[in-house]
Amino acid sequence: MAIGTFGQGKKPQHGRAETAREAAERISSAFPALLVEAERIAQTVAHGIHGRRRAGTGETFWQYKQYRFGDSASTIDWRRSARSDEVFVRENEWEAANTVWLWTNVGASMAFKSHLSEISKKERAILITLALSNLLLQAGERVGMMGLAQPPSHHLAAMRRFAHYLTDENADSAELPPSVRIPRFSTIVLVGDFLQPMEEINQRFGELAGRDIQGHIVQVLDPAEETLPYEGRKEFAEIAGPLKLTIGKVEGLRGEYHEKVESHRRELSHLCRRLGWTFGVHHTDASPHQALLSLYGRLSGDFATGRAAVAGG
Repeated sequence: MAIGTFGQGKKPQHGRAETAREAAERISSAFPALLVEAERIAQTVAHGIHGRRRAGTGETFWQYKQYRFGDSASTIDWRRSARSDEVFVRENEWEAANTVWLWTNVGASMAFKSHLSEISKKERAILITLALSNLLLQAGERVGMMGLAQPPSHHLAAMRRFAHYLTDENADSAELPPSVRIPRFSTIVLVGDFLQPMEEINQRFGELAGRDIQGHIVQVLDPAEETLPYEGRKEFAEIAGPLKLTIGKVEGLRGEYHEKVESHRRELSHLCRRLGWTFGVHHTDASPHQALLSLYGRLSGDFATGRAAVAGG
């Protein structure tokens, strides 16, 4: 029994396309409110968290400071120093392990929303990603978006670019993160449903982890995908493809379905543990604050432990 995300009811091909278009338009039209909500959630979680921006080895200019004994002569900015009686050196921002790359699945399968939730997986995943970016940028971290042309930034204005990218109707709809080259020792945060075949997930995660990347996975699911709460005869139509399935008595498959879902999650959790990544699950009927607090806690923890924990919420 293959794991997939199915929408209840019979939908013609043009109907699914229209539904996807309407969902994209709804998210885009709510763009300002989306930013406000993401910022509100971040502010709530950020209480008591202080920034960690600091000088070090990097390519991005941070600030000038007065020359002190022991500073390298190569860092002296002679043009700036010529305008003063003091000698100034240039400090670049420390980048080695403080660049966080974000990726969010905005593919067709993420549009699923059952009667048990008020928000789709896509909308919740985007909200978590933007709130996290706000929180990280407030803390002085450098944040980039996988698939976006612009380089990582520590400016809050980057959050607006991320929002435009994620709500664009023509955004990359790949169900797994791209196999792009990310600088070594970076951190990546991947948000999606991760219901794809484990062979594909294993390969993609392995490609990314092979570059000394620290990973944090957030699996976003609708509660109906866990419980299969339907009764009687139902027809299910695959959101991301042409598959259809008619079941005469849905409740009769509930046990087998639960077993398959749990098996997939165990494999996913085991893969993350083997890679030294963390893994958490978030349901769309739960508060996004829980997911953000758990995720930020994992980002702030000791990455060297190599332990993965399943976080509820």
